[in-house]
Parts: sequence; C-alpha cells; structure tokens
Amino acid sequence: MTTSPDTGSLKSGQIPREAARHNGVPRHVAIIMDGNGRWANARGLPRTEGHRQGLDALRGAIRHAGQRGIDFVTVYSFSSENWSRPPTEVSFLMGLLRRFVQRDLSELHQANIRVRVIGARTGLEPGICGLLEEAEALTRANTGMTLVVAFNYGGRDEILRAARQLAAAVAAGQLDPAGLTEQDIASRLDTSDIPDPDLIIRTSGEQRLSNFLLWQAAYAEFVFSPVLWPDFDAAAFDAALDAFAARERRFGAVSAGGG
Repeated sequence: MTTSPDTGSLKSGQIPREAARHNGVPRHVAIIMDGNGRWANARGLPRTEGHRQGLDALRGAIRHAGQRGIDFVTVYSFSSENWSRPPTEVSFLMGLLRRFVQRDLSELHQANIRVRVIGARTGLEPGICGLLEEAEALTRANTGMTLVVAFNYGGRDEILRAARQLAAAVAAGQLDPAGLTEQDIASRLDTSDIPDPDLIIRTSGEQRLSNFLLWQAAYAEFVFSPVLWPDFDAAAFDAALDAFAARERRFGAVSAGGG
C-alpha cells in the first residue's frame, strides 16, 4: 500500500486506532533516523543542511504515522554518544531542537499528540531541560498518538540507571534480589509507561541498533531501509509497514504452520 505524502497539518488524515489494528499496522514504530550527513555530502552541502532536511522528514513521518493509525512513534533524535561530534555540529543540533519545540510544539498539541522524552537529563543545560519539560507538560493530557523523543539517550545507560535503582531498593530492604522479575527492571526504564516497539526502522542501509532501545527491542521486527533519512517519505514509510505486515510474529512460539 502506498499513499501520497500529506503536506497539510499534523492532525489531517488520522484514522481510528481500532481500524489500524485490523490492518496489520504496528502499534509502536521506533525509528533510527540515519543518513543526514551522507545526504548532505552527496550534494556538496554542509552536514548541518542534512540535519535541517532531516527535521522536515521527521515532520512528514509524524504526519504519516498519524494517517496510518500508529499509536506510538519513537525517534532517536540525539544519542548519549553524539556529544563526541564536532562542537559546531552539536550546537546546531541543539538549535534544531529549540526550533522544533518553538515551531512544532503548538501544532503537535493541536493534533492531540502527546510528547514523551526519554534519556538522561543529568548534566543537560537548564535551557534544554526546560524545553523538554515544556513539551511534555503542554501535551501530557493529550490522548492521540504519542511521540517519544529519545534525547541524550543510550540503551546501556538506561539499563544501568534502572539497575542502580534496583540495587538501592535491595540495599534498603524494599526488594528481595531472589524475587526480582523482568517487570521490576522494565518498570524502572525510561519507557515504563510505553509499550515495546513492534517495528524498528533504520534508514541509510546501516544494520545495527547503535545502543537504541536494547531492552525493549527483544521481540521487535526490523526493517533496514536504504533510503537516507532526509529522503524518507510516505512511500518509504509504507514500504516498511508493508514489510512488517507480511511477517509472522511468533514471540518464541511455534508458527501457525508448525514450523
């Protein structure tokens, strides 16, 4: 199934969530938005232009996810390892974050989209923390699609922070280590109120998780798209959704055909 990209607002074309489930659409799609730098280099442009175009692609992806009835979209916007990039590039990315919140937050709110931010906030400058808190506070009561922004996020760091919480609870006598369960860990992750992703898409042809949702990806389906992120449009999104719909998810059980 291929649809034309929507150039209207974020709230146009959304379909009922119940219908989406019957159409084989994943409830939660997570996206590693890769290839901005290569897109720019191929055109003789600075890497910053690739990031700028990548932001436009993100807006289109959010609109299209709403049209397809997806409940949760998680985007890997800035990893905990990205701080090692050149200072000028990091500064530009922080500026893009500010512009995204200032320009798009109102529209996301009007579209009934809830914004959640995952990742470590310790050590972030107050201005950045304020932006993240503003986005979450304004949209907290919204009941439509949830946009999860992974910012200053690393899967190993998330698990480490959860392990420290568990260790403190055990030391305080609040938990018996012999009785610890997977749910005890999951409830202390940044995504404790978010279902695990059904589908993880990585663009640009790379085939690795890059420290993204390591715990939550246990039973996710993967689609590695050759499309560079700034060129990721509705057709590329639909191709990934079609690939997901064609797969049989068994979660470790025997398939319907007995294989």
